[in-house]
Amino acid sequence: MKIGLSHDELVKRTSDEYLSKKEMLKKDAQEYAALADGDKQALKLLTQAAYILEDVFLKMDDERNIPFRGFLEKEIAAGNKDAELAMKLFRAQKGINAVDREAVKFSLLEGAEELPGKGLYPADLTKEAFHKILLDMLKNGATDEVRAILNQRSVIVRDDAHKTADGLSWLKAIDYTKAFEDEFFRASVLLNKASECGTNAAFNEFLKLQAIALTTADPMADAYADKAWADLQDTPLEFTITRENYADEMTETVYENETLAALLKDMQITPVSKDMLGFRVGIVNKEGTEQLLAIKKYLPELAARMPYADKYEQNIKPAGAADKASDASKAPAVKQTMVDVDIVTLCGDGGAYRAGITLAENLPNDDKLSLTIGGGRRNVYHRQIRKTSDTTLLQRILDATLDPALHQFYLDDADHWITIGHENGHSLGPNSGTEALGKYKSIIEENKADMISVSMLDTLVELGMYTAEQKKQMITTFVADLVLKAKPNMSQAHRVRTVMQLYFLMKEGAVAVKDGVLTVNFDTFIAASHKMLEKIIEVQMSGSIEKAGAYVSEYFVWDDTMEALAARLREANRSLNGWCEEELAEMLAGSE
Repeated sequence: MKIGLSHDELVKRTSDEYLSKKEMLKKDAQEYAALADGDKQALKLLTQAAYILEDVFLKMDDERNIPFRGFLEKEIAAGNKDAELAMKLFRAQKGINAVDREAVKFSLLEGAEELPGKGLYPADLTKEAFHKILLDMLKNGATDEVRAILNQRSVIVRDDAHKTADGLSWLKAIDYTKAFEDEFFRASVLLNKASECGTNAAFNEFLKLQAIALTTADPMADAYADKAWADLQDTPLEFTITRENYADEMTETVYENETLAALLKDMQITPVSKDMLGFRVGIVNKEGTEQLLAIKKYLPELAARMPYADKYEQNIKPAGAADKASDASKAPAVKQTMVDVDIVTLCGDGGAYRAGITLAENLPNDDKLSLTIGGGRRNVYHRQIRKTSDTTLLQRILDATLDPALHQFYLDDADHWITIGHENGHSLGPNSGTEALGKYKSIIEENKADMISVSMLDTLVELGMYTAEQKKQMITTFVADLVLKAKPNMSQAHRVRTVMQLYFLMKEGAVAVKDGVLTVNFDTFIAASHKMLEKIIEVQMSGSIEKAGAYVSEYFVWDDTMEALAARLREANRSLNGWCEEELAEMLAGSE
């Protein structure tokens, strides 16, 4: 093995100017000191579990990750300074592969490239061979095995006992609980121990269910754990195993093969991209959580005002549901909890700093079984990730990209408010049928959540959630954050939708470039955002990968105006990636 970056590149990418830092809770954090002794003990055990489970993500992401880490450890022991720098990036980006804020993909391992199937499919499996093998398996009666292969919780290996006519080995699925049996078992032991010392009974019960799910090859075990987790509201601690499927670029390709897609539909097999696991440990911030909950009462009204709301089911029941019930008291409640969390550690998928890092999550996603057994959803917000520590850098960015007359409206808190709207937006709109959008599904879902956040601002002002001044602050902050440093790759769902939104809003005249920087037409902005939301919902309702592709192609446009804005941003802000400093977590993980 060899390090894939030069000495100069390693020095640059690990410097303070190019590698920004986010500080998680420190050893002397007052949030930790205020915990009851039992919760301190539980927090220690949960942190240790998260650190064990980090290796699961590394294996899922790329089978070369852990061997490369071992190589770096040996090189560091031998005095290799470049290995020390490479290890800093490895720990920041959680693996050998990353993409930076200028959309440059790179690997820390010489000769390595990121694989479409990550570490969850055979490394040499091509899309064409994948489709050919699945078709052969289906034609020869291996329907159940194909169903398992296209499930979100399986690692795929070759089955050399069966081959296609031209000699391609079939494939077989290994459930996550078997593929990662050692790490899952060790983590489950720690979760059970934590459940015996925490002070909150509901949280302790969730931990027990999550421990069972880690050692049981049954999706329903995950469903029961998810359902219990989504009900948690008044707990001192946060522990989450996040399961999101944005990274797997192999499974979703089946929708591009018309013959295979039709055959799967006939056999009632719904392919779902594979989950990448993240592991979050934190302390719930009560004051921040109370502020989040203020919007909850408005969600049914937002659901009622969604485009085409009468044509699909959504996770939040629209306002008026009570009127249709024989007994208004039996009307469905909003099944959504929300917590603001001070972060101890973000391991695995949630902590992988690759161009950006997760601000908040709304889970479980629509493909999860817990939503079919009466479970709700839960929003978790990351306080340390959203904090802006370098105000001088922020001002340089604003000077480079935003009309000076609008600087008065830019507000850090407004970015958090927009994020709240975005996460709640994931609970609105069609809650099924979007898997058929294939590789465009995640882009369009993130686009939807953003457009709900801004298009509903007039409604939230009307309902009393925000003031007219706060609406201006949110719109301004949202627009300022649309400027990227480079055209993103199609695999970067969050960034592709950002380009689409800026292009659409400029095309509609709601946003314009004046003297090289962005300005906003507040009079037309909400209407333009709602127009884009309507288009999104139409695509999601269609369940058509062709319509999804046409929609993304129409608005994912990187023109000269975009590039000029990007150049100004690159000049103002040189950071390429970031890392999380976890002082408290490291102390807890290393303690007996």
